[in-house]
Amino acid sequence: MAKPRTPKGRSRLAAQRLAERYPGTAKELCALEHKDPFQLLAATILSAQCTDARVNMVTPQLFAAYPDAASLAAANPEDVEEIIRSTGFFRSKTKSLIGMATAVADRYGGEVPRELEELVTIPGVGRKTGNVVRSVAFGLPGLPVDTHVLRVSQRLGLLEGLTSAEQRDAVKVEHQLNTLVPAAERGAFSLRVILHGRETCVARKPRCSACPLADFCPSVR
Repeated sequence: MAKPRTPKGRSRLAAQRLAERYPGTAKELCALEHKDPFQLLAATILSAQCTDARVNMVTPQLFAAYPDAASLAAANPEDVEEIIRSTGFFRSKTKSLIGMATAVADRYGGEVPRELEELVTIPGVGRKTGNVVRSVAFGLPGLPVDTHVLRVSQRLGLLEGLTSAEQRDAVKVEHQLNTLVPAAERGAFSLRVILHGRETCVARKPRCSACPLADFCPSVR
């Protein structure tokens, strides 16, 4: 099989191979346990600088105490801090959670908005978190970019045309990848790349000998 020579070709083949290794929809691939968009939004805020497994240990108690935006908006910050303490940065996360809940309750009638332009106006919500909610909770186009997506995309040569500085800019990388990945596939593509970055294309010593993309990756070692 001839190696793809363009970012578009490499992205298409990478998407195909990673889908074989990590099958499922964006919702099925998401490791954060949740029952609705509000819970996913809260869990994603908690996941910053924290493992999904740890978040999943904390959220049952959080959601039992505060099942919706209105109840979390009215919460005593010290009570929330105590519940989420083990996720790290618990004071700033508590501020974000209560700010998020207040915005959702007051501005959106308790319903998490679907549009990215609205999501990013909510405290604690950036493009990455907004795209997670769009793609996982609503099944809408959204390509979350984290450190794994940045690293794997660069190594695969998907960011041609971007400067070195731009290749470290999550927003610019998101826009670049959006030109390569069909809208309906963006959420699942991102989550598969994240899984691949965690398990195989790791930061310091990528496991190229076990990589399903090694035969066409320009950075293979």
